[in-house]
Amino acid sequence: MRHEQALQRISTTGQGLYEFTRQVAGFVEKTGARTGLLTLFCRHTSCSLLIQENADPDVCTDMNAFFARMVPEGMDWIVHTAEGPDDMPAHIKTALTQTSISIPVADGQMVLGTWQGIYLFEHRRAPHERQVVLHFSGA
Repeated sequence: MRHEQALQRISTTGQGLYEFTRQVAGFVEKTGARTGLLTLFCRHTSCSLLIQENADPDVCTDMNAFFARMVPEGMDWIVHTAEGPDDMPAHIKTALTQTSISIPVADGQMVLGTWQGIYLFEHRRAPHERQVVLHFSGA
């Protein structure tokens, strides 16, 4: 069994979903992977990873709206406010989603569904430079 790793940097311009499926597919192709498991790990506590529909942009709009309503800024019971009003809600949104995703690889390609894309879900309003570790294990 072999292992390959890379670091994917994603620049965000504020809250929203940032698709990076093509970059991940390029990593898988570059490794020469045939069969195995790809793990993606987000190195942050105020953004997360999602596999979500990538055919209709309204899905991303609705995801943003849902999480904004579910965990709004300005909750008066929040204690952690040192980094601004969007920081603790961002941590909560990350806790409700995920920072790691595993995707099977078969015949040299990720086994994603027809409309599935890989997204970094930025929960902060300010631009950030995010890092996602890509790790392939297999043959």
